[in-house]
Amino acid sequence: MAGESKFGARRVRMPGASAIKGRGAASHVSGRFEKTVSRGEDDGWGSLYAHDETDLLPPLATQVTEERARSIISRNDSPDIGFSQSVNPYRGCEHGCVYCFARPSHAYLDLSPGLDFETRLFAKTNAAERLRHELAKPGYVPSTITLGINTDAYQPIERRYRVTRECLEVLAECRHPVSFVTKSALITRDLDLLALMAAQNLVSVHVSVTTLDNGLSSKLEPRAAAPHTRLKTIRTLHEAGVPVGVLVAPVIPMISDRHLEHILEAAREAGARDAGYVLLRLPHELKEVWREWLQLHFPERAAHVMSLIRQMRGGKDYDSRFGTRMRGEGPFADLIAARFARVYRKLAYARLPPLDAGRFIAPRMPSPQADLFGG
Repeated sequence: MAGESKFGARRVRMPGASAIKGRGAASHVSGRFEKTVSRGEDDGWGSLYAHDETDLLPPLATQVTEERARSIISRNDSPDIGFSQSVNPYRGCEHGCVYCFARPSHAYLDLSPGLDFETRLFAKTNAAERLRHELAKPGYVPSTITLGINTDAYQPIERRYRVTRECLEVLAECRHPVSFVTKSALITRDLDLLALMAAQNLVSVHVSVTTLDNGLSSKLEPRAAAPHTRLKTIRTLHEAGVPVGVLVAPVIPMISDRHLEHILEAAREAGARDAGYVLLRLPHELKEVWREWLQLHFPERAAHVMSLIRQMRGGKDYDSRFGTRMRGEGPFADLIAARFARVYRKLAYARLPPLDAGRFIAPRMPSPQADLFGG
């Protein structure tokens, strides 16, 4: 019933799979590059259903592999996102958000976009070193770096590894602009650097809020900060002088879309100056993870939810076209856009000012000759 991976025991897809406390995914969803696939099958004796799936294997512990990155700055030219450079200190994310668009990236590691994504993590322990090296290149042209866009830079393992903190120290030293999108209160640990950079127009933060319902949040994003904690984080950043906005993401039809206005109102009251939203995206294996979650938590409305999603995606589970992948299209998508625009205007939200790339000072790299002569 359970397969073994090179990283230890796996929970494979099983008939009647149950939700796992503290995890977003419920099973090992096979990656699109795997050569072999393990599946559980009922042997006819009822043994598969005799116990909850969580009794069949020990509790899933988070495993972290330290790795040395060869390069650290990723670049893109997508018209749908407002940055061209990013740094990801970690691969995989312990927050376990079932809707995370980055889950399919674990398939490139021959790991499951399901449970492996949130339990088999990788820490790029030399990220700050590589960042310093790449910023020091003669041809480097500074522009805002978004720190932790693929997976949250302030996920729980950052408390131990401090890779994000080290990268932020390099950026602060070089006066390089940086932005964050996070759902973690851990970002307030670094207020000393963030406040200093904010005074120089070098940093902005968007806090991601999906719902204000604690019960729903614990199912959708089991190891992320609770909704009220994220609102408190917005307030703390605002009071420290750090430009902060809210990102309502993802908006999920018939699951979380009813909270859109309330989130915008609560975030504005807490100090958010800017706001945005993103419609649920289901690329590659994520659609399997999501369908399984829907059947476990909202079986009575699963078909309706997926019907609305397909209506906004040209009749498919996902449409990756630039211009529509973030917002969708069709009547329901237009309704969400109109609701957002109305509240955005009513609450006097405004775009955060662009960050200043003109202050950048290239870092000095260690010189063996200087060390030799005590320079």
